[in-house]
Amino acid sequence: MSIIFVSNRLPFKGNATTGAVERSAGGLATALGPLSDRMDSSWVGMWDPDGASKEEYKHILKKHHCVPVHLTSKERKGYYDGFSNSTIWPLFHGFSQYVTFDDGTWEAYQKVNRKFCKAVLSIAKPNDTIWVQDYQLLLLPGMLRKELPDASIGFFLHIPFPTYEMFRILPQRRGILEGMLGADLIGFHTYDYVRHFLSSISRILGVENHAGTIWADARMVRADVFPLGINYQRFAEAGASGKTKQLIKTMLTANRPAGTKSMLSVERLDYTKGISNRLRAYETFLERYPEWREHVILNVITVPSREHVPSYKRLKDRIEQLVGHINGRFSTPSWQPIYYYYQSMPFEKLVAFYRDSDVMLVTPLRDGMNLVAKEYLATHDGTTGVLILSEMAGAARELNDALIVNPYDQNQMVRAMYRALTMPEDKQRRRNATMQDRLRRFTSARWAEIFLRSLSQVKEQQGESKVRTINDGTRDDIVHAYGAVSKRAIFLDYDGTLVPFVDDPATAIPDKKLCKLLSRLAANQNTSVVIISGRDRDTMDRWFGELGVEMIAEHGAWVKIAGDTEWRARIAVNNSWKERIRPILQEYVDSTPGSLLEEKDYALVWHYRGVEHELAQKRIAEMRSSLSSVVENTALELSEGNKIMEVKVTGVDKGSAVSYWLSNNDAPYDFVLTAGDDTTDEDMFRSVGSETFTVKVGSGPTSASYRVKDCYAMRDLLQRFADADETANH
Repeated sequence: MSIIFVSNRLPFKGNATTGAVERSAGGLATALGPLSDRMDSSWVGMWDPDGASKEEYKHILKKHHCVPVHLTSKERKGYYDGFSNSTIWPLFHGFSQYVTFDDGTWEAYQKVNRKFCKAVLSIAKPNDTIWVQDYQLLLLPGMLRKELPDASIGFFLHIPFPTYEMFRILPQRRGILEGMLGADLIGFHTYDYVRHFLSSISRILGVENHAGTIWADARMVRADVFPLGINYQRFAEAGASGKTKQLIKTMLTANRPAGTKSMLSVERLDYTKGISNRLRAYETFLERYPEWREHVILNVITVPSREHVPSYKRLKDRIEQLVGHINGRFSTPSWQPIYYYYQSMPFEKLVAFYRDSDVMLVTPLRDGMNLVAKEYLATHDGTTGVLILSEMAGAARELNDALIVNPYDQNQMVRAMYRALTMPEDKQRRRNATMQDRLRRFTSARWAEIFLRSLSQVKEQQGESKVRTINDGTRDDIVHAYGAVSKRAIFLDYDGTLVPFVDDPATAIPDKKLCKLLSRLAANQNTSVVIISGRDRDTMDRWFGELGVEMIAEHGAWVKIAGDTEWRARIAVNNSWKERIRPILQEYVDSTPGSLLEEKDYALVWHYRGVEHELAQKRIAEMRSSLSSVVENTALELSEGNKIMEVKVTGVDKGSAVSYWLSNNDAPYDFVLTAGDDTTDEDMFRSVGSETFTVKVGSGPTSASYRVKDCYAMRDLLQRFADADETANH
């Protein structure tokens, strides 16, 4: 298997002076680098040659199996500085006040994602696996899926996915979600992010899931948790090395009074990192615990980021003013409370800072994961050191033995600093040991291996559950089979199969085109057209009574065969049970805005299509619990359909109704087709046998043999049946 990694940037840096290419030090490059070296792999990404021409690096990139995506300065500004980092970044981190909406940057984002798609297609082979990374390429999986419908595509989001309430403000929300759903496997750092994503696709796209399994465009997609690790051994060995100890001695402790403890903050310059909050908490700590003055220092390393963006320049100024204020307020001739470094720190020096620090402050206001916390623990392998970690960082879900704080709670931050500085060494070691053991086992390499294995499993499951989608070829075969015989029966569900769903079921009236189509089909004396629906008899008579079709109502409770003037009841039943059940369901209607109760002859149906998703799920669980004991040992059963919960008489289902209908018609049928969209239609598919045509309309698991995308595709197939009849008659 060959794998194509796709990320915003290639994992290499070019040196214009020497012409050399070296691997970047970023988390993604470090995580996937060893894996890409071992496998038959390629890497697609943006290439910044640091002033050198494209041609100078062309042969070197080819040697490293890299496909560069070259952007103009205008494209880069719109796609990267614009939509990626001025819209997606603040929105996904929950900072709506920093979000900008601009049609031009959205167009640039789409254009660049198409450029990436073209670059991938230039090297992709049929059996390749494509793994797309992060928020700059949210549209790419969907673009690739259109061009490579059977490809194995994974996507991983390295930043948080926002709540539905936050995500919904994005004008391009549908396009973003549809792009992500082009992947077979969508990975997130924590379950919170998975939950937010599933909520958004349900509310915005109407796409449901079961335990993270999603059916999108008739294809199974999986959303799951894969927390990113680090190269633990690299940091642990570096932390314990003699070189690091020497650096600590010469660089950090030489001018520090003996016994002084050190705290450390390492962050990229960004408003999500909470650097100002951290500094203000440190100032309060020195106010509240004056005995620690001259006995503790705070090293603040701020890595430059987006220096040309005005808001980041202002943030840098704010931080530096705060550092100056604290140093000016508390410094003595022999001590200053903060040492500030605004620079990228080489690996060896960074490890020295990690190893030297008694306390590590990782307190972002919001962070997808935060690997700094893990790197600090790795450099302290088997030793002391206290990690203070924000509950808003994804890493907090794994590192439970850190001192977890709310970065907005200054008092809690101050108490955590005091507790960390005074914690006994044996307790520090015990708390670290548990976290270090997990980090040692779940490394970045392990993360990549598990993700790719899960992607392979999803593709296997897709193969096992794959239903043939009706395309031009299969459609022509079915139409030919229809026209080649003299006796046909077509069983059609209504809602979701012939018309789209609406919030109010009473308004889903068949349109004129559909009525004409059904009449044309039913006019052929060799074809029996049967509408089989959960609808009541009166509604079906009113909608279909003049069309010449036959009808089965209430999921099979009532049957009206051609020539009959009255409905036949399949089951005689006493409906006194409704007096017990109706008040219970009515309470759910009263307590659930958007729901309604429908009464049928053999059933009571609670509709919740207009109900907020989370509330509906809560009510469904409550309903199962409260009604299960009521219907137990009775002739009733609970049945769930598309946005309905139904209490009905046992034995009333579409499968037995179709069998009943067929047994009450003398002539055998040479062609039988059943079509439906719901779980209630699965009984129908199973009842007619393997020699018939069974068609699932829409997404979801099914026992049907074929699938069409939606009700309009189903109507197109029926239209071709009607056209075939007219052609045969001429």
